[in-house]
Amino acid sequence: MTLTAEQTTMASRIPPGPRLPRWLLHLMCLVSRRQTMRALHRRYGSAFSMNLLTGPIVIISDPALVRQLFLTSPDIAGNLDINLGRIFGPGSLFGLEGERHHSQRKLLAPPFHGQRMQSYEAVIEEETMREAASWPEGEPIEMFAPMTRITLNVMLRVIFGPEMADGDEGRVTPELDALRTVVPRLTALGSRLFLLPGPRIDLGRLTPWGRYNGYRRQFDAIIDTLIAKVKADPAFVDRRDVLSIMLRARYEDGLPMSRHDIADEVLTLLAAGHETTAGSLAWAVERLRRHPQILARLVEEADAGGAEFRRAAVYEVQRIRSAIDLTGRRVNAPSLELGRWVIPNGYGVLVGISLMHSDDAIFPDADTFNPERFLGTRPDRYTLVPFGGGSRRCLGDFFAEMEINIVLRTLLREFELIPTTEPDEGWHSRGIAFTPSKGGSAVLRRRGASPSEVGARAREKSRAREKSRAREKSTA
Repeated sequence: MTLTAEQTTMASRIPPGPRLPRWLLHLMCLVSRRQTMRALHRRYGSAFSMNLLTGPIVIISDPALVRQLFLTSPDIAGNLDINLGRIFGPGSLFGLEGERHHSQRKLLAPPFHGQRMQSYEAVIEEETMREAASWPEGEPIEMFAPMTRITLNVMLRVIFGPEMADGDEGRVTPELDALRTVVPRLTALGSRLFLLPGPRIDLGRLTPWGRYNGYRRQFDAIIDTLIAKVKADPAFVDRRDVLSIMLRARYEDGLPMSRHDIADEVLTLLAAGHETTAGSLAWAVERLRRHPQILARLVEEADAGGAEFRRAAVYEVQRIRSAIDLTGRRVNAPSLELGRWVIPNGYGVLVGISLMHSDDAIFPDADTFNPERFLGTRPDRYTLVPFGGGSRRCLGDFFAEMEINIVLRTLLREFELIPTTEPDEGWHSRGIAFTPSKGGSAVLRRRGASPSEVGARAREKSRAREKSRAREKSTA
């Protein structure tokens, strides 16, 4: 909806903002979103407005305003016009709003809360150990890629169950093996297409959107096959995997979820449930290597069977290196009052997550990595918001926090993470999420191994790789 200047002035009190052309502001956000937001925050404070090609928006980072927004009824401030539903599908939680969103969220919530969470701990540890078995010792390794494989494999086992993915033997069905390839492609490409307009003409794989649609067709075909297999299982009614729960679920009117909605939700859980968690784990490695005293304390706690300081460290990683920097709503009512501002219908209101997390007035000495700030307390839900908040808070927030905790615990118990004096890694934008610019580079040594043993193993592996390359060249 486009408002005239007269309507905006009469009906609203909008925060100040830059008077630059819409196309230029949009380009600045596409090229360097973090730097643009931080510059505007320094210039205008904790509330400012922008007019982008996708429409007018207000950015807020005052906890009082954030609380107000998150507690506002979805009828007044609902789903954004430009949302992840265009990537994951209209039947995903990101694409739904109102009563439909509320009903589907109720159907999907049980597997990710309560006692069911405890059953996932062994799955997470098994996948971490399986992936870690191939990690080189004494050589730099970018942790984002292996963390992505761990978190994706965990989600595959949670969604499709041991009948499809045998964690003990490492076997998976051909369909799940195919998902290991197509889901990362869908996620990576979809994240970059999120804020770009779709083509008016479908040019097939010649365009990024055409490639995305091709991957999505592959994904849907795989899900159709898996649905048929699950339904044909004689033990279907007793299965506890997420796909079976979706297939058995019924709305209050007795109707089941449609096949399209199930496919959209499975993609949402796989994509949103693995990449951002892997990013947080890579950031955790990046931070801990540069803070050896904190690292040593975490190792000592892990060896003793504790978890309190590690839990605080996870919160601090999510604060100081937020994988997601924005979450928001669209004003559906004639206007929305937020503090002294009155935001008109049609505006987007976005929470600047990173802006709030890096504010010294909210988190004293905010640029310092200090897990102690969260010791003995749970963070306020309107100041630390890595998963958003309110009715649209991430469904798998507790699951993601548990997964980060278990992977870190396993890593600390099994490996020595070698500290570094290298400068902090920068922020790399993957479209929606941010990861360390060097992938969370790490040097690891299996605990109990001496430096000479590690060096010998590294040289042996290097010679083996050289021999393999030589054979490949001779064969070619």
